[in-house]
Amino acid sequence: MLDYLLIDDIIWRALKEDMPMGDITTESTVSEDETSCARLIAKEDIVVAGIEVFCRVFILLDSSINIERFVNDGDKISAGTVILKLSGNSRAMLKAERTALNLLQRMSGIATATRKFVDIIEGTNAKIVDTRKTAPGLRYLDKMAVRMGGGTNHRFCLSDGVLIKDNHIKASGGITAAVEKARVRIPHTVKIEVETESLEQVKEALSAGADIIMLDNMKPETMKEAVSYINGKALTEASGNITADNLAVVAKTGVDLISSGSLTHSVKAADISLKFE
Repeated sequence: MLDYLLIDDIIWRALKEDMPMGDITTESTVSEDETSCARLIAKEDIVVAGIEVFCRVFILLDSSINIERFVNDGDKISAGTVILKLSGNSRAMLKAERTALNLLQRMSGIATATRKFVDIIEGTNAKIVDTRKTAPGLRYLDKMAVRMGGGTNHRFCLSDGVLIKDNHIKASGGITAAVEKARVRIPHTVKIEVETESLEQVKEALSAGADIIMLDNMKPETMKEAVSYINGKALTEASGNITADNLAVVAKTGVDLISSGSLTHSVKAADISLKFE
Protein backbone atom coordinates (compact mmCIF):
# COMPACT_ATOMS: atom_id res chain seq x y z
CA MET A 1 0.00 0.00 0.00
CA LEU A 2 1.48 3.31 -1.10
CA ASP A 3 1.47 6.29 1.25
CA TYR A 4 0.01 8.94 -1.06
CA LEU A 5 0.36 11.65 1.59
CA LEU A 6 4.12 11.19 1.49
CA ILE A 7 4.31 10.67 -2.27
CA ASP A 8 2.16 13.70 -3.06
CA ASP A 9 4.23 15.87 -0.72
CA ILE A 10 7.44 14.80 -2.49
CA ILE A 11 5.90 15.47 -5.91
CA TRP A 12 4.47 18.90 -5.05
CA ARG A 13 7.79 20.03 -3.57
CA ALA A 14 9.56 18.89 -6.73
CA LEU A 15 7.05 20.63 -8.99
CA LYS A 16 7.30 23.87 -7.03
CA GLU A 17 11.07 23.70 -7.28
CA ASP A 18 10.86 23.16 -11.05
CA MET A 19 8.28 25.86 -11.81
CA PRO A 20 7.94 28.26 -8.87
CA MET A 21 6.21 30.82 -11.07
CA GLY A 22 4.92 28.59 -13.83
CA ASP A 23 6.44 27.16 -17.01
CA ILE A 24 7.05 30.17 -19.25
CA THR A 25 8.17 28.08 -22.22
CA THR A 26 5.08 25.86 -22.29
CA GLU A 27 2.68 28.68 -21.48
CA SER A 28 4.21 30.83 -24.23
CA THR A 29 4.22 28.22 -26.99
CA VAL A 30 1.36 25.77 -26.36
CA SER A 31 -2.32 26.72 -26.28
CA GLU A 32 -4.44 25.84 -23.23
CA ASP A 33 -6.67 23.37 -25.09
CA GLU A 34 -3.92 21.57 -27.04
CA THR A 35 -3.78 17.78 -26.55
CA SER A 36 -0.94 15.31 -27.14
CA CYS A 37 -0.01 11.64 -26.95
CA ALA A 38 3.33 10.34 -25.70
CA ARG A 39 5.15 7.06 -25.12
CA LEU A 40 7.46 6.27 -22.20
CA ILE A 41 10.33 4.16 -23.51
CA ALA A 42 13.21 2.33 -21.81
CA LYS A 43 16.46 3.09 -23.63
CA GLU A 44 18.45 0.38 -21.85
CA ASP A 45 17.84 -2.91 -20.04
CA ILE A 46 16.45 -2.04 -16.59
CA VAL A 47 14.31 -3.12 -13.69
CA VAL A 48 11.51 -0.59 -13.81
CA ALA A 49 10.40 1.00 -10.54
CA GLY A 50 8.22 3.99 -9.75
CA ILE A 51 5.54 3.73 -12.44
CA GLU A 52 2.82 4.69 -9.96
CA VAL A 53 4.88 7.68 -8.81
CA PHE A 54 5.53 8.72 -12.42
CA CYS A 55 1.81 8.60 -13.22
CA ARG A 56 0.91 10.44 -10.05
CA VAL A 57 2.85 13.51 -11.17
CA PHE A 58 0.66 13.82 -14.26
CA ILE A 59 -2.58 13.07 -12.41
CA LEU A 60 -1.89 15.75 -9.80
CA LEU A 61 -1.54 18.34 -12.55
CA ASP A 62 -4.49 17.09 -14.60
CA SER A 63 -6.66 14.20 -13.41
CA SER A 64 -8.16 13.78 -16.91
CA ILE A 65 -4.86 12.59 -18.45
CA ASN A 66 -5.29 9.05 -19.76
CA ILE A 67 -2.59 6.48 -18.96
CA GLU A 68 -2.22 3.03 -20.50
CA ARG A 69 0.40 0.85 -18.77
CA PHE A 70 2.17 -2.14 -20.29
CA VAL A 71 4.60 -3.23 -17.56
CA ASN A 72 4.62 -3.38 -13.76
CA ASP A 73 7.01 -2.17 -11.09
CA GLY A 74 9.71 -4.77 -10.52
CA ASP A 75 9.61 -6.05 -14.10
CA LYS A 76 12.94 -6.54 -15.84
CA ILE A 77 12.57 -5.03 -19.31
CA SER A 78 14.82 -4.62 -22.33
CA ALA A 79 15.85 -1.50 -24.25
CA GLY A 80 13.09 -0.30 -26.54
CA THR A 81 10.23 -1.50 -24.33
CA VAL A 82 7.25 0.87 -24.21
CA ILE A 83 6.44 1.21 -20.52
CA LEU A 84 3.22 3.19 -20.93
CA LYS A 85 1.34 5.65 -23.12
CA LEU A 86 -0.07 9.02 -22.08
CA SER A 87 -2.68 11.22 -23.70
CA GLY A 88 -4.25 14.46 -22.59
CA ASN A 89 -3.66 18.16 -22.12
CA SER A 90 -0.31 19.12 -23.65
CA ARG A 91 0.51 21.84 -21.13
CA ALA A 92 0.00 19.54 -18.15
CA MET A 93 2.05 16.79 -19.76
CA LEU A 94 4.95 19.12 -20.55
CA LYS A 95 4.97 20.59 -17.05
CA ALA A 96 4.98 17.13 -15.44
CA GLU A 97 7.52 15.55 -17.77
CA ARG A 98 10.85 16.37 -16.10
CA THR A 99 9.76 15.83 -12.51
CA ALA A 100 8.08 12.53 -13.38
CA LEU A 101 11.12 11.31 -15.31
CA ASN A 102 13.58 12.35 -12.60
CA LEU A 103 11.72 10.28 -10.00
CA LEU A 104 11.18 7.27 -12.28
CA GLN A 105 14.76 7.24 -13.56
CA ARG A 106 16.21 7.39 -10.05
CA MET A 107 13.92 4.70 -8.71
CA SER A 108 14.54 2.42 -11.69
CA GLY A 109 18.28 2.95 -11.32
CA ILE A 110 18.08 1.86 -7.69
CA ALA A 111 15.92 -1.16 -8.52
CA THR A 112 18.26 -2.21 -11.32
CA ALA A 113 21.34 -2.00 -9.08
CA THR A 114 19.52 -3.89 -6.32
CA ARG A 115 18.42 -6.69 -8.66
CA LYS A 116 22.02 -7.10 -9.81
CA PHE A 117 23.12 -7.62 -6.20
CA VAL A 118 20.21 -9.96 -5.46
CA ASP A 119 21.02 -12.10 -8.50
CA ILE A 120 24.68 -12.39 -7.50
CA ILE A 121 23.87 -13.90 -4.09
CA GLU A 122 21.08 -16.17 -5.32
CA GLY A 123 21.37 -19.57 -3.68
CA THR A 124 22.85 -18.24 -0.43
CA ASN A 125 21.02 -17.45 2.81
CA ALA A 126 21.93 -13.77 2.72
CA LYS A 127 19.57 -10.88 2.00
CA ILE A 128 20.48 -7.56 0.39
CA VAL A 129 19.47 -4.56 2.52
CA ASP A 130 19.75 -0.82 2.05
CA THR A 131 20.97 1.93 4.39
CA ARG A 132 20.01 5.50 5.36
CA LYS A 133 22.37 6.84 2.69
CA THR A 134 19.47 8.13 0.62
CA ALA A 135 18.79 11.44 -1.11
CA PRO A 136 17.39 13.91 1.46
CA GLY A 137 13.64 14.08 1.06
CA LEU A 138 13.47 11.00 -1.17
CA ARG A 139 14.06 8.19 1.37
CA TYR A 140 10.53 6.79 1.06
CA LEU A 141 10.91 6.44 -2.71
CA ASP A 142 14.53 5.23 -2.55
CA LYS A 143 13.63 2.44 -0.17
CA MET A 144 10.52 1.58 -2.16
CA ALA A 145 12.75 1.13 -5.20
CA VAL A 146 15.05 -1.22 -3.28
CA ARG A 147 12.06 -3.45 -2.50
CA MET A 148 10.97 -3.36 -6.13
CA GLY A 149 14.44 -4.54 -7.08
CA GLY A 150 14.14 -7.54 -4.77
CA GLY A 151 16.03 -6.13 -1.80
CA THR A 152 14.99 -5.59 1.81
CA ASN A 153 14.82 -2.39 3.82
CA HIS A 154 17.02 -1.65 6.80
CA ARG A 155 15.66 0.89 9.32
CA PHE A 156 13.92 3.86 7.72
CA CYS A 157 15.09 6.48 10.21
CA LEU A 158 16.83 7.09 13.51
CA SER A 159 13.54 6.48 15.35
CA ASP A 160 13.11 2.95 13.98
CA GLY A 161 15.72 0.99 15.85
CA VAL A 162 18.92 1.12 17.87
CA LEU A 163 22.09 0.91 15.78
CA ILE A 164 25.12 1.51 17.97
CA LYS A 165 27.95 2.59 15.67
CA ASP A 166 31.60 3.39 16.34
CA ASN A 167 30.97 6.97 17.45
CA HIS A 168 28.17 5.90 19.80
CA ILE A 169 30.53 3.34 21.31
CA LYS A 170 33.19 5.97 21.94
CA ALA A 171 30.73 8.55 23.25
CA SER A 172 28.97 6.16 25.63
CA GLY A 173 32.01 4.39 27.07
CA GLY A 174 32.10 1.11 25.18
CA ILE A 175 29.89 -1.54 23.61
CA THR A 176 28.63 -3.07 26.85
CA ALA A 177 27.80 0.31 28.37
CA ALA A 178 26.00 1.43 25.21
CA VAL A 179 23.89 -1.73 24.99
CA GLU A 180 22.99 -1.60 28.68
CA LYS A 181 21.97 2.06 28.45
CA ALA A 182 19.87 1.42 25.34
CA ARG A 183 18.17 -1.64 26.82
CA VAL A 184 16.96 0.38 29.82
CA ARG A 185 15.54 3.14 27.61
CA ILE A 186 13.85 1.30 24.72
CA PRO A 187 10.68 -0.82 24.73
CA HIS A 188 10.97 -4.60 24.46
CA THR A 189 9.76 -4.48 20.85
CA VAL A 190 12.87 -2.65 19.62
CA LYS A 191 16.01 -4.56 18.64
CA ILE A 192 19.57 -3.47 19.27
CA GLU A 193 22.26 -3.69 16.59
CA VAL A 194 25.94 -3.09 17.27
CA GLU A 195 28.59 -2.22 14.70
CA THR A 196 31.83 -4.16 15.23
CA GLU A 197 35.21 -3.98 13.56
CA SER A 198 37.05 -6.89 15.20
CA LEU A 199 36.44 -10.32 16.70
CA GLU A 200 36.99 -8.86 20.16
CA GLN A 201 34.16 -6.40 19.60
CA VAL A 202 31.97 -9.19 18.18
CA LYS A 203 32.45 -11.20 21.37
CA GLU A 204 31.65 -8.19 23.53
CA ALA A 205 28.54 -7.32 21.52
CA LEU A 206 27.24 -10.87 21.77
CA SER A 207 27.96 -11.02 25.49
CA ALA A 208 26.17 -7.68 25.97
CA GLY A 209 23.04 -9.11 24.36
CA ALA A 210 22.99 -7.45 20.94
CA ASP A 211 20.20 -8.74 18.70
CA ILE A 212 22.07 -7.95 15.47
CA ILE A 213 25.82 -7.68 15.02
CA MET A 214 27.21 -5.70 12.11
CA LEU A 215 30.55 -6.92 10.77
CA ASP A 216 31.94 -3.69 9.39
CA ASN A 217 34.79 -3.62 6.87
CA MET A 218 36.02 -7.06 7.90
CA LYS A 219 37.96 -9.40 5.67
CA PRO A 220 35.90 -12.39 4.46
CA GLU A 221 37.90 -14.85 6.55
CA THR A 222 37.30 -12.73 9.68
CA MET A 223 33.59 -12.47 8.86
CA LYS A 224 33.37 -16.24 8.52
CA GLU A 225 35.03 -16.71 11.90
CA ALA A 226 32.67 -14.14 13.46
CA VAL A 227 29.59 -15.86 12.00
CA SER A 228 30.82 -19.18 13.38
CA TYR A 229 31.38 -17.66 16.82
CA ILE A 230 27.95 -15.98 16.91
CA ASN A 231 26.41 -19.30 15.82
CA GLY A 232 22.88 -18.00 15.31
CA LYS A 233 22.65 -16.26 18.70
CA ALA A 234 22.26 -12.95 16.86
CA LEU A 235 21.63 -11.90 13.29
CA THR A 236 24.76 -10.97 11.37
CA GLU A 237 25.11 -8.11 8.90
CA ALA A 238 28.06 -7.53 6.60
CA SER A 239 28.72 -3.90 5.75
CA GLY A 240 31.39 -1.61 4.36
CA ASN A 241 32.65 -1.29 0.79
CA ILE A 242 30.31 -3.94 -0.57
CA THR A 243 30.60 -4.15 -4.37
CA ALA A 244 29.46 -6.49 -7.12
CA ASP A 245 33.02 -7.82 -7.24
CA ASN A 246 33.22 -8.96 -3.61
CA LEU A 247 29.53 -9.62 -2.95
CA ALA A 248 29.56 -13.38 -3.68
CA VAL A 249 32.54 -13.93 -1.40
CA VAL A 250 30.85 -12.00 1.42
CA ALA A 251 27.61 -13.97 1.03
CA LYS A 252 29.49 -17.25 1.32
CA THR A 253 30.73 -16.31 4.80
CA GLY A 254 27.25 -17.17 6.07
CA VAL A 255 26.05 -13.70 7.07
CA ASP A 256 22.31 -13.12 7.24
CA LEU A 257 22.28 -9.61 5.80
CA ILE A 258 24.49 -7.63 3.45
CA SER A 259 23.96 -3.86 3.51
CA SER A 260 25.16 -1.49 0.84
CA GLY A 261 24.85 2.28 0.73
CA SER A 262 25.81 2.27 -2.94
CA LEU A 263 22.33 1.08 -3.89
CA THR A 264 20.99 4.55 -3.10
CA HIS A 265 23.86 7.01 -2.61
CA SER A 266 25.70 6.21 -5.86
CA VAL A 267 22.78 5.30 -8.08
CA LYS A 268 23.01 5.76 -11.85
CA ALA A 269 19.68 7.00 -13.18
CA ALA A 270 18.08 4.61 -15.66
CA ASP A 271 17.91 5.83 -19.25
CA ILE A 272 14.19 6.36 -19.92
CA SER A 273 12.60 8.92 -22.23
CA LEU A 274 9.16 10.36 -22.87
CA LYS A 275 8.50 10.89 -26.56
CA PHE A 276 5.59 13.00 -27.79
CA GLU A 277 3.92 11.74 -30.95
